[in-house]
Order: sequence, then structure tokens, then C-alpha cells
Amino acid sequence: MFHTGGDPVRLGLVASLAKPGGNLTGVATFGKVLVGKQLELLNEFVSATEPVAFLINPNNAVAHTEIDNARTAAGALGRKLLVVEAGSEGDFEAVFASVGQERAGALLLQADPFLSSRRDQIVALAERHGVPTISPYLDYAAAGGLMSYGSSLSDALRLVGNYTGRLLKGERPADLPVQQAVKIELIINLKTAKMLGVTLPTEILLRADEVIE
Repeated sequence: MFHTGGDPVRLGLVASLAKPGGNLTGVATFGKVLVGKQLELLNEFVSATEPVAFLINPNNAVAHTEIDNARTAAGALGRKLLVVEAGSEGDFEAVFASVGQERAGALLLQADPFLSSRRDQIVALAERHGVPTISPYLDYAAAGGLMSYGSSLSDALRLVGNYTGRLLKGERPADLPVQQAVKIELIINLKTAKMLGVTLPTEILLRADEVIE
């Protein structure tokens, strides 16, 4: 049983989503879809003349795939994408210096466990450098980031729990199609927006599942 943010077929976990064909099945959240939607959100308030930075962990196995997905999505919006990397704690100062030098209008974070573990450091640097940020992890906005847009962990775990129960009752993983976590939430920290001097369109605020004031 797995819960992954990558494509389980490309990762070699299953033969196909509909027919896993082996001893594994689970729940997947596809970063390709999320990255495109996150860029669309940023595109609504970041000046068209400013690039958007995409922070990735180069040690992540799907980093190159996610870069390709982000570049495709940015190209569709006619926006320049600046890829920046952080694979260790000491890399973040240089990342934000680069974002400032390139005059990027916002920073998008890859769905990555290491980057998630450095959440507070990233939030502090984003505040210091005045950079609006968006993360796929829903706790990011509550911690002081501008926006979170991603899959509901509770929804994904519910799906995992359901499949775990079925497997324990004797069903075979090969017979259980990979499920996709479909509940996506948008959380906005309005206090952070005001602190950064960011004016968010009313349309975005109305779409938010939660607004932190």
C-alpha cells in the first residue's frame, strides 16, 4: 500500500492505474495537475513581466519530471519560470538571494518531504525578502506562508485506510485500481498578504476553502 505525490506508473510501482498488476496499490496525488493550478493562481496577481520561481529539491527522484510539468504550465500561461534548487538547509539563503536578483514575483514550492520539513525557515525567508509563496502542503499557510493549494491529507488517508481494510479482508492489490486523492483545498493567509503588500483578487478569496485573517 502506498500514498505518493508522484505518478506511480512512472515510478515503477504499478503497471497501470486501472490494473496495478502486482503486489502494490494505493493513493496518488499528481503533481502535474497541482503545479498547473498553482501557477494559474499566481498568474492572477503576479505581474506578467515578473518570472515565477519554482523551488525544487534536486535530490527528489521526480524533480526533473516536475520541472518539465512546471515549464509546460508556465509556457501555457506565457510566463517565464525560474528554477531554483535547495537540497540542504544551507541552500535557502542563496535561493532567496537568486529570487530577488531575478526579480521573481512569487515562489512556488515543490511537493517534497525535505522542503516541507524546512517550512518555518522558508516562511521566515519569504517574509524577510518580501516574496509571496505558495505550497502544496495545507499547513503552510497556517504557518505564515501566503497560500496553500494541495490535496487534503485527511481525504488521502481516508482512501488509504479504506484500501488497507479491504486488503486485510483478503482482496488482492492487483485487483484494486490506484485511487486519486481528489479533494483539493485552497487556504490563504490574509495577514501575510497584507504584510507583503499583496492585493489578492476577490475571485481568489471567494474560491478559498479557508481564509486566515
